[in-house]
Amino acid sequence: MTDSRSYLFTSESVTEGHPDKLCDQVSDAILDAILEKEAQLAAENYVSPSSGLPARVEDVRCAIETFTTTGIVTVMGEVRTQAYVDVDTIVRDVVRDIGYTGSDMGFDAETCAVSNYMHAQSADIAMGVDESYEVQRGEAAADDAYDRIGAGDQGVMFGYACDETSTLMPMPIFLAHRLAERLTEVRKDGTLDYLRPDGKTQVTVRYVDDKPVAVEKILVSTQHAAEVGADQIKADLIEHVITPVLDGEEVAWQDAEVFVNPTGRFVVGGPMGDTGLTGRKIIVDTYGGMGRHGGGAFSGKDCTKVDRSAAYAARWVAKNIVAAGLASRCEVQLAYAIGVARPLSVYVNTFGTATVPENTIERAVAEVFDLRPAAIVDALQLRRPIYRMTSNYGHFGRELPEFTWEATDRVEALKAACE
Repeated sequence: MTDSRSYLFTSESVTEGHPDKLCDQVSDAILDAILEKEAQLAAENYVSPSSGLPARVEDVRCAIETFTTTGIVTVMGEVRTQAYVDVDTIVRDVVRDIGYTGSDMGFDAETCAVSNYMHAQSADIAMGVDESYEVQRGEAAADDAYDRIGAGDQGVMFGYACDETSTLMPMPIFLAHRLAERLTEVRKDGTLDYLRPDGKTQVTVRYVDDKPVAVEKILVSTQHAAEVGADQIKADLIEHVITPVLDGEEVAWQDAEVFVNPTGRFVVGGPMGDTGLTGRKIIVDTYGGMGRHGGGAFSGKDCTKVDRSAAYAARWVAKNIVAAGLASRCEVQLAYAIGVARPLSVYVNTFGTATVPENTIERAVAEVFDLRPAAIVDALQLRRPIYRMTSNYGHFGRELPEFTWEATDRVEALKAACE
């Protein structure tokens, strides 16, 4: 008989007013605007007078980066589109919606400077994506829509799922996101009107034999009005944020140690307190550090970029494996080469929790899921303007209609393939 193994695991989240998240939202809002306008132009049969090419949403390419610091938002990146979108207005709308609307917030949507340095996508990159390596070498038919489109970049992507929560997400990141969402909710609905947009949450969970048994530490840091004291903020957050979220979950937390604004003051926040940059919260965006990460960020990238679409697909695969009862924990790795349609490798790791051999699961995945980028785009409907809503509180574990990669629609097919 072996002794039980006990350990702590911690994950963090941030609110939509965090400078990095402001940048993620701007990048994704611009992507959404381009997709929406391109679809409108296509419906109107628009043809560019300069190139003679028709508008087609499937031809859109975006890799948009945003940077912010005191008083300024700068947008950079590469795009290919027939559409014109008003970047200045989009930036100000996002900043205003977050809640940065005056000097008392440290940032103002009406007066901040906006710089736009977007330019056309490299033709070298476009060549391999528009016509894949396989088609160029005659190894695939040019009329096969899924073989024709190559991956928009090289890299490795990971997806993860486990049975710790109803959404099949790890408990620490799931709870951290829910606290961050609630923190924003009580600010925006006026429950705690002295709160400001910038904030962070962090949750530490005790595990025994790899199962969560209790929340041991909770940390909430939130920007606030200068006149409000630390004791009032802590009492209010316990009452209006922490208790409503944690009481709704089936995990012990009443004995947890609670930290609120540990420095004692958080008045200067947002871009005035720290610079922000697109793609700097990749662990917040995914699984809170539980499971590995390939390194690629999501926001501002169109669906031909496998950093985004294949990471969504890997989560889709992993979640269906766990939902099918084939494992209680699952990590899926996908690898791609730029311009090549088919993944270079597919790897399934169940951490010893599989109910059938892992090789059987891998064969079932190959049978049930088409993981070529164009097939992923179609299956998950990734050409819709849904991306700004993904940029806060996690790209995974939020079971909204737009988050198609959260669907457990391949469970029965996986079970059958494993039989």
